[in-house]
Amino acid sequence: MPMLRSSEIRDMTPEEQQSEIKKLNTELLNARSVNHAGGSSDNPGLVRELRRTIARIKTIQNQQKDSIEGPS
Repeated sequence: MPMLRSSEIRDMTPEEQQSEIKKLNTELLNARSVNHAGGSSDNPGLVRELRRTIARIKTIQNQQKDSIEGPS
């Protein structure tokens, strides 16, 4: 299941976060291609869930980057 909690993402290293984003992007591409080809998905909300999980990881990455760099 692609749903990751914020605490799980924060516990990952930056390399693990990047690899998770790549994996989720591949899964998103596959889910979208099935939908566009006219196939039915087992989970109709999968595309939305994948997009939100990717956004959650990127948001946490930006927060961590800002906390390291400090306020401008």
